[in-house]
Amino acid sequence: MTEFAVWAPEPDRVRLDVDGALYDMTPSDDGWWRADVDARDDARYGFVLDDDPKVLPDPRSPRQPDGVHARSQLWQPKPDAWTDTGWAGRSIAGEVIYELHVGTFTTEGTFDAAISKLDHLVDLGVGLVELMPVNAFSGVHGWGYDGVLWYAVHEPYGGPDGLIRLIDACHARGLGVLIDAVFNHLGPSGNYLPRFGPYLSAGHNPWGSSINLSDADSDEVRSYIIECALRWMRDFHADGLRLDAVHALVDTTAVHLLEELSAETDALAEQLGRPLSLIAESDLNDPRLITPRDQGGYGLTAQWDDDIHHAIHTAVSGERQGYYADFGSLETLANTLKHGYFHAGTYSSFRRRRHGRPLDTATIPATRLLAYTLTHDQVGNRAVGDRPSQRLDFGQLAVKAALALGSPYTAMLFMGEEWGSSSPFQFFSSHPEPDLARATAEGRKAEFAEHGWDADEIPNPQDPATFLRSKLNWDEVGDGDHARLYRVYQGLIALRRGEPDFADPWLDDLHIDFDETRRWIVLHRGAFSIACNLGEEATRVPVRGDVVLAWGEPQIEPGATTLAGHSFAILRTDQVR
Repeated sequence: MTEFAVWAPEPDRVRLDVDGALYDMTPSDDGWWRADVDARDDARYGFVLDDDPKVLPDPRSPRQPDGVHARSQLWQPKPDAWTDTGWAGRSIAGEVIYELHVGTFTTEGTFDAAISKLDHLVDLGVGLVELMPVNAFSGVHGWGYDGVLWYAVHEPYGGPDGLIRLIDACHARGLGVLIDAVFNHLGPSGNYLPRFGPYLSAGHNPWGSSINLSDADSDEVRSYIIECALRWMRDFHADGLRLDAVHALVDTTAVHLLEELSAETDALAEQLGRPLSLIAESDLNDPRLITPRDQGGYGLTAQWDDDIHHAIHTAVSGERQGYYADFGSLETLANTLKHGYFHAGTYSSFRRRRHGRPLDTATIPATRLLAYTLTHDQVGNRAVGDRPSQRLDFGQLAVKAALALGSPYTAMLFMGEEWGSSSPFQFFSSHPEPDLARATAEGRKAEFAEHGWDADEIPNPQDPATFLRSKLNWDEVGDGDHARLYRVYQGLIALRRGEPDFADPWLDDLHIDFDETRRWIVLHRGAFSIACNLGEEATRVPVRGDVVLAWGEPQIEPGATTLAGHSFAILRTDQVR
């Protein structure tokens, strides 16, 4: 017999459909309904609420073989599915993380196809793979942030069995795996949760209705989220989660959901005997996220740091539009790299108010912040999804890499960045409902038309060509400047891994010099100096030593080094400041 259970305090009657046969379910006072049925191991099932004959998928569905609008399927991993019994886990602190989108990482766009590229990542030197959302969402392809069945794995990628094969293959190569989890909203297509119970609150965020984390009957909703998060790490052997837009989690309880999840994750890590990490995406610049729980924080492992991205990108590229307005100078770059946040209780012209809070660099290591020059957001949320490699020259790309990978922060790359991929990463979707598809396309055009873009230039998210254009072209990796840039990234990561001075996580030990006029900046990391020329003309930088890695043929002179325009040099100075 198989026990079926569903939390459904909203309807007055719940019946279970198993392979087309209906069974009455028994309610309990806590809103749960249960039924024991003799079912096949791979039975298709769902729930019928009140008098509506439509069979709805299980909110905790383990598999959705026919999409998010169809019946769920019972699923358990095969007994011999895992071979990673010797996997001891991998901490993210100071690591290099590689963010990828399964559907565009390869031509095939599947978990199994991604396995064929893992040796490339090992050769590059990264330590962990971060998968953009793999939960079940409506349509065949999309970014994954419109998930509606959080427990199920997107079937076109390969379903739960395919995800197991990918994670097992990563662990076999020494690569950890992080999964991007979205708990702040539900997608517009296939969201049947409100039919079952009060999963949503009266509030809204930019993506739809907020999740009920602190209103009446929210305890079960919180459990729904926490159990889902733990399932990815326990049942799918993930080494941690990236938590999407946690600033959109509206929680007025005394113990924030993130603090509760952090405690549960630490308990699971102790039980499993391997480290588990929680990385927040947050727009708040609030160090409480990464402050230990016993010091009054939420105890998350790390957080994305967009200020570092903005500071590096604007200083190198010269862009100043939108939220880049407060960035761009070398002084801003130096302050951000030195202090973790740029906006730390300071005025933000984009928000037209004060923003952020200072980071205590004496107690919180830099490795709790992620430094990057590229993410899916910073490419895909541009009007045409263009990468820096489509606008900047080789030297500028190399300088950006040196600043991020040479910093004390945990580093992250976005797929294809390491060879300057020419493929855009555009916003794409495949909503099956005509009205929703039309609204998505029109909304995208209208959004960017307000900022002066020609609506005809904005790719239609629903056009399959938009998705296909965003796939990586792996034939580029070994060609010309692509291959040279790859070797720069490879060298930076190897230096980061091989030299103890680059493992120092304390920002108080980081010293930075710069010259705004001559456009150079130097990061001093123990016995090493990372000298970068962001200007177009050659310039003399007052540091010298033995060159260990460079782009642009630096000229060593008495007391100085001349750097070509858009170039960098990492020097062993043997002078610890």
